[in-house]
Amino acid sequence: MIGAIAGDIIGSVYEAAPIKSTDFPLFGPGCRFTDDSVLTIAVARAILEDRPYGASIRDLGQRYPRAGYGYSFYNWLTSPDPRPYHSWGNGSAMRVSPVGYAFETRQAVLDEAKRSAECTHNHPEGIKGAQSVALAVFLARKGVDKERIRTELERRFGYDLRRTLDTIRPLYTFDVSCQGSVPESIICFLEGRDWESTVRNAVSLGGDTDTMACIAGGIAEALYGPVAAEVRDRVRNALSDELWQTVDWFCRRFVQTR
Repeated sequence: MIGAIAGDIIGSVYEAAPIKSTDFPLFGPGCRFTDDSVLTIAVARAILEDRPYGASIRDLGQRYPRAGYGYSFYNWLTSPDPRPYHSWGNGSAMRVSPVGYAFETRQAVLDEAKRSAECTHNHPEGIKGAQSVALAVFLARKGVDKERIRTELERRFGYDLRRTLDTIRPLYTFDVSCQGSVPESIICFLEGRDWESTVRNAVSLGGDTDTMACIAGGIAEALYGPVAAEVRDRVRNALSDELWQTVDWFCRRFVQTR
């Protein structure tokens, strides 16, 4: 989970200034947490407090109204009568990593990922994006090797995960859809050597950098283990006390004990 949030923070400065390289300062000037972190933490809090995902997302999202939400999500967040809006955007996928840690069977992970998505993203692609990322986190933390993760995700979700970053990168552009960013984020993980190289891969595609680094970083942390102390400290310093308390609570219950 900290790996996902760190990916968001690192990628935040490159969304408006995309690069096509893995050579960049890991925590560049101006980097900050965005909606990806707020909503990931909201999903974690829903699990910890056994609350509906939508209620937790609205509560925390409304306390951080300037985190950089998309137009449709912000309307949902502030609506007196919030309803799912059939979104296929990657917002469902970027916030789901806690689900992959907190549940103990494939089916439970898939079911909970669907629930976490469909309060807003009830389009089939939005649900599929969330389920694929949560399942990747689950499989990675269970020690499943990358080739088996690739094969299972391809079989279940129909994603083409045999492409390479070298072939994707030259023509890849900003894409907020699940179908146009989740498979690419997973490939960043599959080609990564460790957590840091995975996040650098995600930023180097020059797309929706904070979200893709959040997705890829969350999966990588599940496979490679806790991020370096320096990265953890950067996350702690970037977040408010309220946000960090939930992160720490979740990690103590579901991550550090594994």
